[in-house]
This record gives sequence, structure tokens and C-alpha cells, in this order.
Amino acid sequence: MPVTEKSPEKAYDAFLFDMDGTLLNSIAVVERVWTGWAIRYGLQPEVFLKTIHGIRASDVIRGLALPGVDAEHEARLLLQEELEDVNGIVEIPGAVQFLNSLPPERWAIVTSAPAELARLRMAAAGIPMPSVIVTGEEVSSGKPSPEGYRLGAERLGVDPGRCLVFEDAVAGILAGEAAGADVVVVTQTHATPFETPHMSIADYHGCGVTLNDDGRIGFARR
Repeated sequence: MPVTEKSPEKAYDAFLFDMDGTLLNSIAVVERVWTGWAIRYGLQPEVFLKTIHGIRASDVIRGLALPGVDAEHEARLLLQEELEDVNGIVEIPGAVQFLNSLPPERWAIVTSAPAELARLRMAAAGIPMPSVIVTGEEVSSGKPSPEGYRLGAERLGVDPGRCLVFEDAVAGILAGEAAGADVVVVTQTHATPFETPHMSIADYHGCGVTLNDDGRIGFARR
């Protein structure tokens, strides 16, 4: 994955994490469910699946403008399928240990997934839930809109421009940038290379946290 690395060497008020592909690997479930949906509507899964990551299901479907297709209805059907399939969901290596090293009031999850699905997948992966989570149901505009990250920062009582966002997909990276945050890109689940000016990590092994006297936190790779 060719990148020009920009290491976030400053301290932050909080860390904001995407979920799927960033804290946990749900790619097998996502591809099983969405492949079936794509085939039903005459789409080529190998092409279509590259376009869905990090985006709310209703927004993905609405963007296709398929005649006679109700995006909200289809999204509910897909959600039911995803709720019934947790096979193969695991943490991104080192994620739990990394999260446990953070002060609990200094991190949140900002995901495009609905709340019920987010909690199910976090439990399946054995990842602790933070006190603050923003889901796709709570925002009027999903990623790449910065609304979710701004709301996550607001709930933590911090400025989004003083946060570090962890993301894996282009839509989420754009959302973090638009919120004014620095971004770290997690590459564990993406086989398709894409260029990014941000620091990238395969997983959380070798990653650490520094705690300042003023309560601010830093990110470091050992």
C-alpha cells in the first residue's frame, strides 16, 4: 500500500474509532450478505463490494437509484441478515489491549452501523463497549459527512479538531478529515490498495499510548 506517512506526534483530547474494519474484522459477514443482495439485483459483486465500505446501507442502496427499490426497506432486510450472522467476526489484532490502555472517558466509537448491530459485533469480537458511541441511525448524513465524528467529539466534550480518528475506508477517512481531525488508517481488512497521506497501521500490535499530565493522550508506534 503506497503511502506518504504522516505520523501524528502531538497529543489529543480524545481518540475516535470507526468499528468495522478498524476495531473488528467483519468482512466475511459483510461480503456474504451483500454478495447475495447484489446478485438479486443484477450487480457484479466483485465490483459492487468495493463501493460499500464505511457507508450506511441505506445510503449505498439509495446511491444506486434502482427503479422501484425502497432503500430504507432493503437496509432493514440486510440488517436482519447481518444480525443473524456473526460467524468469523474477530478483533483487529491488538485492538482490545490498545483500547484497554486508553482512559475510558477519552475514546468513542463512530460507526455507520445501527446500534443493535454494533453491539452484537463488538460482543462477538470480545471488544469492550465505550461509554460513548455514535451510530448511523443518529446522524442525518452518514460518512463521508463529518457529522458523526463531530457528534462523537461533542459527546466527549472535546473539539473534533483536537481528536485522532482511526479509520479503514475512504468514506470514513474523508469524514475524519472534514471534521478537522488527524487520521490513522488501519489496513488489516483491505486487499485493495489506496493511497493516503495519513499514517497507516496494519493492526494495533506495536502501538502504544502516552498520557500527558494534562490528561491528553498521544499515539505512538514502538
